[in-house]
Amino acid sequence: MEGISKSFPGVQALKNCYFDLRRGEVHALVGENGAGKSTLMKILAGIYKKDDGKILYRGKEVDFSNSGEAQRSGIVIIHQELNLIPHLTVAENIFIGQEPSKGIFIDQDLINRKAKELLESLHVNISPETKVMKLSVAQQQMVEIAKALSYNFEVIIMDEPTAALSKHEIEELFRVIKNLKSKNKGIVYVSHRLEEIFAIADRVTVMRDGQYISTLNTKEVSKDEIIRLMVGRVIYEQPKTMSTVADDSPVVLEVKNLTSKVVKNVSFTLRKGEILGFAGLVGAGRTEVARLIVGADKKYEGEIYLKGKKIEINNPEDAVKNGIGYLPEDRKQHGLVIGLSVRENITLPSLDNYVEKGFINFKKEKEVVETYISRLNIKTPSLKTIVKNLSGGNQQKVVIAKWLAKECDALIFDEPTRGIDVGAKSEIYKLMNELSKEGKSIIMISSELPEILRMSDRIVVMCEGKITKILPIEEADQEIILKYAMSNEGKEL
Repeated sequence: MEGISKSFPGVQALKNCYFDLRRGEVHALVGENGAGKSTLMKILAGIYKKDDGKILYRGKEVDFSNSGEAQRSGIVIIHQELNLIPHLTVAENIFIGQEPSKGIFIDQDLINRKAKELLESLHVNISPETKVMKLSVAQQQMVEIAKALSYNFEVIIMDEPTAALSKHEIEELFRVIKNLKSKNKGIVYVSHRLEEIFAIADRVTVMRDGQYISTLNTKEVSKDEIIRLMVGRVIYEQPKTMSTVADDSPVVLEVKNLTSKVVKNVSFTLRKGEILGFAGLVGAGRTEVARLIVGADKKYEGEIYLKGKKIEINNPEDAVKNGIGYLPEDRKQHGLVIGLSVRENITLPSLDNYVEKGFINFKKEKEVVETYISRLNIKTPSLKTIVKNLSGGNQQKVVIAKWLAKECDALIFDEPTRGIDVGAKSEIYKLMNELSKEGKSIIMISSELPEILRMSDRIVVMCEGKITKILPIEEADQEIILKYAMSNEGKEL
């Protein structure tokens, strides 16, 4: 790919970009959110049309008019955002558009059998006849990977393929990648997780602000050098060594004996100005606890107290009315209305604040939205930009802005930096620390232990739906957290 440029209304997404890929190579593509990585790869995959430049594939210049044309030529993509049809089965999603037929009907037995073979090759225990809507985010990601592998391809583009995966699932994906590499396939690996880049990639290309910066051999470059090229500045990460919450800080949120099909007798407190980390392996029940608190799922029993007063939360609207905001794990499905603008998404929960005599005060609304766009450094051409046109990291910031505009006292952040680059992570960490200093109380669910250790004042460790330990940050390290994350006995707390 040479001299690739692409513009969208109000923004120059790519300017004179370069990228090349060799047979039997894993070539990583890195950069901050909004750097243009996904846009460049969508041009290669035929999803977007380039404005300028040329693409050479197998020695010939190509210009794909759509993704189907690219797929037939041997180029497939695993999207960063899940792109499955919820009401169809796993097998139907994997083979959509390439279904084998039996007469005038789809050969359902054949696609189920082929889907099962693909899933087994990934060591994934999912029935091909299960509806996608019943799968977890991690399981849906594995289905996306299986779908890409179903094509006869020469080039596969993996855009943030491990964002929702467990350590074991990542290891399985790396095994598949090494196998593809041995078969002389070309793999483009887009990721914000630099440790993965060094584990799997042969070369790495860095992009910044829609432009090509450099291509380097991974064996000849350091993590710090890649970060410097990505962000154009040095990122300092100081882990938290002691809690910043006073012993007499009042309890804002208290949960007693919360129980559901998955969650078992969970109790904890959240203090004013505290960041309470929730750690555990995939399936530990952390997200399920969050969804019970905000009324997204029905609890069997349990009590929730806000500032000492018992409250009833039967649905997310009740949670919002009580000042509890939830940033969900899957922002696209549960956190945003992706067809609406940045302005509309940010003010949606707090729209009543801008209504005067039956009409919306657009000037007042605009001022509030502009304040949060500036504070969170949301990269958007305008307030009217449709949210689905923003990068993943900027979409995440819009969700955060939504709850800040609502002035929630308790915030639940479920995987807040999933799919976000190191620069944007640093901004969100800084923002969370600022919010805690202002007296906001935060529950942070994260699968990244360094993140848990960096941000938390205390850490709730869960296993199989139960709390196994609550650790003060002064006593926590990765080994201790993993010990309790793998023990389902539940300790006296």
